Amino acid sequence: MIVLGLETSCDETAAALLDVSDTHARTLADVVHTQVAIHAPYGGVVPELASRDHLARVLPVVDEVLSRAGLPLAEVELFAVTAGPGLVGALLVGVQVAKAMAWALDRPLVGANHLAGHALAVQLGERVPYPYVALVASGGHTALYDVTAPHAMETLGHTLDDAAGEAFDKVGKLLGLDYPAGALIDRLAQAGDRQRHAFPRALKMRSSLDFSFSGIKTAVLTHVEAHGLPEGRALADLCASFQEAVCDSLVTKAVRAAQARGRERIVLGGGVAANTRLRALLAERASKAGLQACVPPVRLCTDNGAMIALAGYHAFAARGADPLTLNADAAWRMT
Repeated sequence: MIVLGLETSCDETAAALLDVSDTHARTLADVVHTQVAIHAPYGGVVPELASRDHLARVLPVVDEVLSRAGLPLAEVELFAVTAGPGLVGALLVGVQVAKAMAWALDRPLVGANHLAGHALAVQLGERVPYPYVALVASGGHTALYDVTAPHAMETLGHTLDDAAGEAFDKVGKLLGLDYPAGALIDRLAQAGDRQRHAFPRALKMRSSLDFSFSGIKTAVLTHVEAHGLPEGRALADLCASFQEAVCDSLVTKAVRAAQARGRERIVLGGGVAANTRLRALLAERASKAGLQACVPPVRLCTDNGAMIALAGYHAFAARGADPLTLNADAAWRMT
């Protein structure tokens, strides 16, 4: 089946064409337009600006995908679109465009869960057997899922306040770093001492698989208020210590979840999965626990249309097409 996946949940306008079945998924073309330059002056995503840019970019992005794949729109057999969670205005742009194309060509339409896409993105790079525990960490979401099949995911734990990526961006803004700050903190941390500052790890009790990152954000703020904005080696040490606390929390809970569920594999997904320390620490801790760490290429960690096409295909196989009354659900939770 040829599937067109459309992603507009936040600040990337993305589309991809997949040739996909129950046993394989081949990406024919994948295009992502990012809005980083638009939101950078504000230090974060401005929802109204995101929606307006999606409106301007979505059709050119679809045209570019079709051109790269060398296929006409008429050959698309299924339209998959992110229906949630995300920014409601941004989601509505993608949903309305997908509905229009599906109606015009009389093709089936399916709404895909953005988080399911991240939990399945690894399958676009390698075949990872089910079941596995997926750690999805991004700017808007941080959660653990027990993935028993491509259409069957159970939430094991989630953040009770800030997402991991949100914590990176807010701490980066506090330290005077450009937006988005995740990659900058990662780079600065490589020259720093991870043990220089003892930042807190919240919800450490073994009974909890939930996350909390507001406390570490406050701890960094308290340090800066007491000592001023760091520079040079002091900045590197602060970034390294902050990053270590976040990654330690993520990996500890992921390994704990896999052991509790008797899973042999942990899959990483979401924009924070591009973090070099998180990737290394997960590989190290998983190996010590006798588990396999499965990490997708960096290009599949950030928001993209290919993961939505894949998640949409499996949603369609499991439950059939959605009606053209499909609406965006900004708070859509996986169950």
